[in-house]
Amino acid sequence: MPTNFTVVPVGDGRKSSQEDSDDSNVLREEDEEAPGDGNPKESSPFINNTDNDKGTLYDGKNMALFEEEMDSNPMVSSLLSKLANYTNLTQGVREHEEADEEEGAKKKTVKSPQMGTFIGVYLPCLQNILGVILFLRMTWIVGTAGILEAFIIVAMCCSCTMLTAISMSAIATNGVVPAGGSYYMISRSLGPEFGGAVGLCFYLGTTFAGAMYILGTIEILLTYIVPSAAIFKAEDKADEAEAMLNNMRVYGTCCLTLMALVVFVGVKYVNKLALVFLACVVLSILAIYAGVIKTIFEPPDFPVCLLGNRTLKNHGFDKCLKTDTIDNVTVTTKLWSLFCQSSDLNSTCDEYFNLNNVTEVQGIPGLTSGVISENMWSSYGPSDMLVEKNMASVAASDPTIDLNLPYVVNDIATFFTLLVGIYFPSVTGIMAGSNRSGDLRDAQRSIPIGTILAIATTTIICIHIKDHVIGVVLRDKFGDSVKRNLVIGTLSWPSPWVIVIGSFFSCCGAGLQSLTGAPRLLQAIARDGIVPFLEVFGHGKANGEPTWALLLTAMICETGILIASLDAVAPILSMFFLMCYLFVNLACALQTLLRTPNWRPRFKYYHWALSFLGMSLCLALMFISSWYYALVAMLIASCIYKYIEYRGAEKEWGDGIRGLSLNAARYALIRLEEAPPHTKNWRPQLLVLLNLDSELRVKHPRLLNFTTQLKAGKGLTIVGSVLEGTYLAKETEAKKAEQNIKTAMSAEKTKGFCHVVVSSNLRDGISHLIQSAGLGGMKHNTVLMAWPGTWKQSNDPLSWKNFIETVRETTAAHQALLVAKNVDNFPQQERLGEGTIDVWWIVHDGGMLMLLPFLLRQHKVWRKCKMRIFTVAQMDDNSIQMKKDLQMFLYHLRLDAEVEVVEMHDSDISAFTYEKTLVMEQRSQMLKQMQLSRTEREREIQSITDESRSSIRRKNQTGAQCSGVSNQCAPLEDEKDNEAQLIHDKNTASHAALNDKADATPERVHMTWTKEKLFTERNRNREPNASMGVRDLFNMKPNQSNVRRMHTAVKLNEVVVNKSQGAQLVLLNMPGPPKSQGGDENYMEFLEVLLEGLNRVLLVRGGGREVITIYS
Repeated sequence: MPTNFTVVPVGDGRKSSQEDSDDSNVLREEDEEAPGDGNPKESSPFINNTDNDKGTLYDGKNMALFEEEMDSNPMVSSLLSKLANYTNLTQGVREHEEADEEEGAKKKTVKSPQMGTFIGVYLPCLQNILGVILFLRMTWIVGTAGILEAFIIVAMCCSCTMLTAISMSAIATNGVVPAGGSYYMISRSLGPEFGGAVGLCFYLGTTFAGAMYILGTIEILLTYIVPSAAIFKAEDKADEAEAMLNNMRVYGTCCLTLMALVVFVGVKYVNKLALVFLACVVLSILAIYAGVIKTIFEPPDFPVCLLGNRTLKNHGFDKCLKTDTIDNVTVTTKLWSLFCQSSDLNSTCDEYFNLNNVTEVQGIPGLTSGVISENMWSSYGPSDMLVEKNMASVAASDPTIDLNLPYVVNDIATFFTLLVGIYFPSVTGIMAGSNRSGDLRDAQRSIPIGTILAIATTTIICIHIKDHVIGVVLRDKFGDSVKRNLVIGTLSWPSPWVIVIGSFFSCCGAGLQSLTGAPRLLQAIARDGIVPFLEVFGHGKANGEPTWALLLTAMICETGILIASLDAVAPILSMFFLMCYLFVNLACALQTLLRTPNWRPRFKYYHWALSFLGMSLCLALMFISSWYYALVAMLIASCIYKYIEYRGAEKEWGDGIRGLSLNAARYALIRLEEAPPHTKNWRPQLLVLLNLDSELRVKHPRLLNFTTQLKAGKGLTIVGSVLEGTYLAKETEAKKAEQNIKTAMSAEKTKGFCHVVVSSNLRDGISHLIQSAGLGGMKHNTVLMAWPGTWKQSNDPLSWKNFIETVRETTAAHQALLVAKNVDNFPQQERLGEGTIDVWWIVHDGGMLMLLPFLLRQHKVWRKCKMRIFTVAQMDDNSIQMKKDLQMFLYHLRLDAEVEVVEMHDSDISAFTYEKTLVMEQRSQMLKQMQLSRTEREREIQSITDESRSSIRRKNQTGAQCSGVSNQCAPLEDEKDNEAQLIHDKNTASHAALNDKADATPERVHMTWTKEKLFTERNRNREPNASMGVRDLFNMKPNQSNVRRMHTAVKLNEVVVNKSQGAQLVLLNMPGPPKSQGGDENYMEFLEVLLEGLNRVLLVRGGGREVITIYS
């Protein structure tokens, strides 16, 4: 659907009326009055614009309303100007050529890419597709598989590449594709993990393709051009194959070294030769088609000699005859001597030779000879199987075949899947156009058209060239039956040498292109920084040549050359290319199904079903070609994926996998919202509350480490912290704190989410986190925090009040609470060799005390610790029966733990307990009386004095009004002054009395003097019995309820310390805070007494639900 744009001109606001002129003058004067107000000048569209840019981009006052935002949101005219001036610089090889030519000279202006569809995409794809397999193996594949199955092979492979080309066209037209081609498209569509894995697979495929082209070059050289150049020569025919492999290794290594040196010295020579190599390919194809047309009218003369129905190698004899008549004398031929012991007519010959006649047939009989029906069916067989024509013959009594006889045989075992793997590399050139995306004038238009046309053209060529040669010649891989001619060359016109020379240079050019492209692909992956150990290959020469990458490419290519067999190397690179194509289809399908907002390709002829079909076809072809190679390729890709996920750099490329993760997460969250988790699925989903120091660093990083040990990477972890203030003022600090927390989480290997809240006070911030952290069903059910160890020494009473309120809020929210005391003493990464985890099960909390040790022991730090469970029996309890019941309960829970029942008898309250309670209550009462420190009292006196002075000032200001009624105003003034003086005197007098006691207390509470306190103090002075001296504190009697609580804390602490002082960790039920807030400070004292003398303690408070069950 076309989009219409309307450009509206905006005037400069000049009007003819005097009133408008006056308004503009007023505006101008206002602007001139405040030159240093810090506001940006109107002549600049950007706040940070320099004086040099003054007046160049923005002039006038029409956009003054938006001037403060123009540093981040520029004007549309400025944006369009930048886009119009954008140049997609020529990438890759051209950059290096220019760098070589411009050394010591001024840099030339780089021209924009000018390559069109035909030169930039169609011909490069054609050159890569019509390569070594077409020239050396296509005829053999057709002869072995038959026309029907060969058509199926071609159809499958070409369908795979066509569907991949459609998906690639959609991706390539979805925005500007810079240099990098398929790697860039896959990595930016599927993310760095998939991008790196598939990119390296594509690199390996390109590298092995170089090895295949070099092997093809050497095979053409040693088989068809100069066979005498072979270094290793076999004396026995059985050793010919091994000798040929050794020759391939030696010559292949030399050729690889030469090509690598050419690429290293100057890539510009490779580029200049590319047109020559391309011309060779085009001329070869034209010669083949010319020969095919010629065979219709005049078939070429390529006789094939048959013995019976067996094909003979036609290069050891000159005549296809057993005997010949010369001057009326019958003489034996060279063929006779090959099958007989001597050249005499009465010599002993091979039985099959004696029983069958020698016939000669034309290798290319023409279309009218019925050759198509003869070649229709397959002829698979094992290695060393004879290549036989479908005709009558007399079988020998001894079926054993002498390999020294000049029969044409299969060099390898043949079957359908092998041929698929060997043929597929011939269609792997479809990426050639996208790899040149940086050099194309319009990549979004050229890549789809050029690639699809190239695939269509090559498919037609591959289907046509196989229907004109008889089957025995087609199955003759090396052309032995046609006097060592290249089989496809027999079709060409005017001479087979056109194809031989053309294919030789074509293979040379393709090998050079592979050695040129593969190092640059590796360099692009290395420079992306997604695979850390490859970073060294991102460097090169001064002009950017990837020297180290070229060295690694040559080494990998050498491994392919050492394999030495073209038929063995082809399936290897098929795997890597198929992996690449599979993920191209996956990327297109994912983007289409997810309907990401940025997915707007200009190429419209795609569908997610086609992409899935292409992906399925790629996967099927991988396992059809070679299931073990497929598994190895997938294993390599998986290892690279996991390595990048574990060690790679984090990259955000807006990829489809992230979109898929978001959709999957949304679906899972909606499903989780439907019902709460069952008890069997319950695990602690933690909200970890961290304290930060003045530099916004984590105070207790061991708390994060303990979280890792407790979670073992499972479930949800939210790490939260609160900053006091407003978000506008604390935004920078909040981001810094979040980054510091993430750094600490990474250092402690804590996997989870970080959330920093800015609130007016710490209390509200923690409340917000407890209420709102998490999303949907992924919310926390447990809060983990550190014990406020300095609550007694802190000058801020809110430190322990916030702690108690957090305990109350978690209880109200039905969430479990874990409080770690002495968390800095908890183990970090060192394994505890021995010890126990002691659980003190005082009250039932839903099973939290049972579940937590089990989870901790899953981690390597606590794995060797034994679990002990203690419970407390009262006077009326049967401790023996309690122990049996508890053991049975643990047996049903499948928990391995020692059980011990501790008896606590009723005893009288000791004087120590009574005295400790009394000191606690005296301290609490003293804190209530001593609300102000020394400094605050001085401020109080100053505020009262200021109040008196302000009263006098008001009196002087209202003197005129009070002049007539002075008798009423004067008493009022005296009363205020007297009240202020009275409070002043009272505070001054009481200050000295309370000073000594204030210094003796461990804590002083800082409060601010307010007007309300002034009135409160005034009312206290008016009450006769309002003040109470410090001496009254010593006449107090402790509250009996507090005495009982202190007695429990002291006795329980004695038992726990006696049994568990040497334990590695003690888990203990956490008693709840008092319902009334009057005794909060006493609650902290009780907990302090309860935990005294213990090293590592985890206080546990259940969330009000069962978290462990005996049922399966």
